[in-house]
Amino acid sequence: MHVIQRFHSLSLALTLTLLGWVVSPPKAQAQRTSFCQLTSQQVTQKDQLRQRGLEGDRDSLNQYRRLVRQHAEQLEDCRDETWPQNQAVWLRLYPCDARPGEMERVLDRIVSKGYNQVYIEVFGSGQVLLPSGDNPTVWPAVLRESGYERRDLMAEAIAKGHERGLKVYAWMFSMNFGYSYLQRPGASQALAYNGYGQTSLEAARSAGVNTDGSIHSEEVFVDPYSAQARTDYATLVQAVLRRQPDGILFDYIRYLRGSGASSVASRVQDLWIYGPSAQQSFLQRAMNQSGQDAMRRFLQQGYITLQDAIDLQAIYPQEPQPLWQSLNPDPAFALASPEERSPYLQQGLWRLAIAHAYQGVIDFLTQAAAPAQQRGIPAGAVFFPEGNQVVGQNGLDSRLQPWDRFPQSLELHPMSYATCGNTTCIVSQVQRVVAQASSSSQVKPVLAGNWGQSMSGRPSLEAQMLAIRQAAPQIQTVSHFAFSWQEPQLDRERKFCQLR
Repeated sequence: MHVIQRFHSLSLALTLTLLGWVVSPPKAQAQRTSFCQLTSQQVTQKDQLRQRGLEGDRDSLNQYRRLVRQHAEQLEDCRDETWPQNQAVWLRLYPCDARPGEMERVLDRIVSKGYNQVYIEVFGSGQVLLPSGDNPTVWPAVLRESGYERRDLMAEAIAKGHERGLKVYAWMFSMNFGYSYLQRPGASQALAYNGYGQTSLEAARSAGVNTDGSIHSEEVFVDPYSAQARTDYATLVQAVLRRQPDGILFDYIRYLRGSGASSVASRVQDLWIYGPSAQQSFLQRAMNQSGQDAMRRFLQQGYITLQDAIDLQAIYPQEPQPLWQSLNPDPAFALASPEERSPYLQQGLWRLAIAHAYQGVIDFLTQAAAPAQQRGIPAGAVFFPEGNQVVGQNGLDSRLQPWDRFPQSLELHPMSYATCGNTTCIVSQVQRVVAQASSSSQVKPVLAGNWGQSMSGRPSLEAQMLAIRQAAPQIQTVSHFAFSWQEPQLDRERKFCQLR
């Protein structure tokens, strides 16, 4: 709290000077406040003109359209002079946003807050923001049974966003296909399983709640090695790209985050590599028969015993050493006793299992992003900075999110959501990503919070951005999660309106 108070005690002039958010004299007539935000008077004026235009007043409608163009130009000028150059907000659309004027109201509000980019959820919670009549995917449409089934809200958002100077990214859940996917024939074969025979949904329900207190009733993770899951997702990505978004962001590039002790993966049974496809791919990494036999025993038992080492030596006398990918033959192994062999195999197979789980995530993301990159559309990965960490001596963060190994051609969007009462832990997360990312990678932090006030133990967005700019001035894009947090009343109105 002391840090926040210190930020608020700074004079407005000093704060703007530190951030570079001083609008030059020629732009002063644009009547923008700091952070490229419109004044309350400008917001009210545009709202009123839009409303009167909806009611049939053509003069007001024309004035409103002129104001939209004017504010788009002002936004572009201001962001060119203001850090960060790109400021984005995350947005979820609802059926109610198909009502006349509603999309315009939301996007106008976003522009008024100084954002020049918006990340719109086109796939999340097992639903897609595609019209029901033009939906080649296996997921239900957001607008189903709303009376607006044939409306293409994503395409409309892109067009209306461009009119307002906004770049519009498509934000997609990835390995989390949602509960509705279970209705697909044969879906059970495409799901991720752990070594206890559980899907992510079953594991979450048995735990009750996650460490953040949320129930995972909608989180259904797929096996990234499943050809069916990859094909279904590729079909969805292609449908989204046909709307020609300015970029595409892949979220949930990971496995389920367990609760309590299950938040750490320390045994092979904790890894989500027991789906049919993942197991088959794992065993195919063997380089000889004794290697595959050892791998099968390790998966089934969770460990290699002394008796296993004796059996392998007896069954495959022609093979001095069990081998698998990335393991080089060791002449000393043939001379080792079974007592020495079993811990060696145990450790090697544990490392192999981890690498296998990681590689599934990386391959899934690489394949998903390829169509966008082939079209010249920027693609990015959304992740938790701590999702790739080692925990303790032999454990891993159960999400197994190897973002430091993601393709260097992707934008990196670290969800820097740490809470410690000030900005220190948030900045630390961003710095960790910057330090581990390649020099060619674009790091674009995602911040949680609200303007002008602390929220859930996090300082205001202004305070967070000031701290990040001072620590990593090379960063040029920052996004804020989420519009619904900034406008909770408007979000409720849009979410629960009466359509019929």
